[in-house]
Amino acid sequence: MGRMRVRVAGALLAVLVVAGCGSGTSGEGTSEPGTKARAAADRVEPLADPPEPQLPVTVRSADGHDVTVEDAERIVPLSGSLSEIVFTLGLGDRVVARDITATFAQAEKLPVVTRNHDVSAESVLSLKPDLVLAEATTGPAEAMGQIRDAGIPVLVVDPAQGLDDVGPRIEAVARALGVPAAGKELTKRSEDRIAAVRADVPKKTDTPRVAFLYLRGSASVYLIGGKGSGATSLLRAAGAVDAGADSGLEKDFTAITTEALAQAAPDAILVMSKGLESVGGIDGLVKIPGVAQTPAGMERRVVSVEDGVLLNYGPRTDAVLKSIVGQLYGDKK
Repeated sequence: MGRMRVRVAGALLAVLVVAGCGSGTSGEGTSEPGTKARAAADRVEPLADPPEPQLPVTVRSADGHDVTVEDAERIVPLSGSLSEIVFTLGLGDRVVARDITATFAQAEKLPVVTRNHDVSAESVLSLKPDLVLAEATTGPAEAMGQIRDAGIPVLVVDPAQGLDDVGPRIEAVARALGVPAAGKELTKRSEDRIAAVRADVPKKTDTPRVAFLYLRGSASVYLIGGKGSGATSLLRAAGAVDAGADSGLEKDFTAITTEALAQAAPDAILVMSKGLESVGGIDGLVKIPGVAQTPAGMERRVVSVEDGVLLNYGPRTDAVLKSIVGQLYGDKK
C-alpha cells in the first residue's frame, strides 16, 4: 500500500502501510476486535484454473512508458497489493520475491527485497526477474532507475483510491502478465462479492460516524484520516460516514488532537490491527488524549482490520468490507 505510506509521510514521516481481513463479528465493548478477520486474512484465493500467459505483450505503464513483457516466469511485485493480485490470478508460483507488505500465507516464505519499505535494487536484480510490478509511490527513485537501467521491464500501476479502482488494477496487472481473460474473470468475481456484501449492510436510520486512526505507538505517531486517506470509499460502502473527512479535515492525515476528535465525534474508530496493538489495545487507545471523550471511546467501539489488506482495494476487498460491517454492526440488523 505505497499510496498510504506516502500520505502518512507527508503528514509526519514514512511509515508502514499494509492491510487484511475476513469476516468479523466483534461489536461494541469488545477487547479484541477483528480476531476472526485476522485468521481469515492469512490466505488469498486463486482462480480455480490458473491461466497460461500469452506473451510477449506491450502495455502502457502508469508513469507514461510503454513496457514490453517478453516472459513472466520470474515476477517481483513491489507491494502487498500487487503480490495479492498476481497470486489471486493463479500465477503465484512465478513470484520470486516480495515486498515487506505482502503478509499473506502463500507469500510468506519468499525473500524480502525491501528494507524499511525502500526497494533494494541489488536484491531485486540478484533474482533475475522478467518483470517488476510497482506502485506509483515505490522507491527510492534511484533504486527503480537502477532496475530499469539493467533492462528489466518495470510496470507502474495506478494507485488505488477507492472501490472503483479494484477492477482497473487487477486488469492492468493481468494485461502485463498476458492473461487478460483471467483479469476480467477476477474483476467480475471481486466486484460481485463486494456488491453482495454491500447489499447485506444493515439499513439504519442513524448513519454511524467512523474515524480512521493511523497509530504507531512505538514511534509516537497518532494520526486521524481526512480527505484522501483512502478510507472514505470503504466506509461509505459499509454504510458509514468518514468522520474525519466529514468534519472538514482537508489533509490526508492530521495529528490527533482533542479538538480534532471532538469535531469528528466518531461513533466508532477504524484502526489497523498492528497499530492497535502498538498502543496497547483498546485500553491504550482510549488513553490517547481526546479518544475517551468521543462516543466511540466511551463505548469502546473499535473496528480493527489487518494491516495487510485494509486499503489495498484488490481481490480481498469484499472480505475487508465484510469484516468492517460485521464489527461495526455486530448481529444488529
